[in-house]
Amino acid sequence: MPVRMELARIIISEMQDMQIIVLKEVDGERSFPILIGSGEAYAIDRRLKGTPTPRPLTHDLLATVIQKLGGELEAIEINHLESHTFFARLHLRHNGKLTEIDSRPSDAIALGIATNVPILVADHVLVLAAQ
Repeated sequence: MPVRMELARIIISEMQDMQIIVLKEVDGERSFPILIGSGEAYAIDRRLKGTPTPRPLTHDLLATVIQKLGGELEAIEINHLESHTFFARLHLRHNGKLTEIDSRPSDAIALGIATNVPILVADHVLVLAAQ
């Protein structure tokens, strides 16, 4: 069963290639970090701060494409962890049909924040991430 999470923290260091986001359980105490690229970290940070961009970023573009084609992003889910690599899915509804699309967690989270949809994490991923 997926667990609802929220973005608790974003750590950006200009001295590093990889940045850190921390997801925390909405109705609990569990949390874990995910390493993400600088581009995704800055996109997430800008969205959280409400900083406008002169042109749409990739995640804004994807959100617009989904909406204009009649789809709706319902949630994003981090569904797998293997060899320190997280995997995610976009839960997209179109014409009443739910489709799951493979995604990097960083892109899924950036898109989820851009569209204000729930961030879910599979319970078994939370258990593995805590080890």
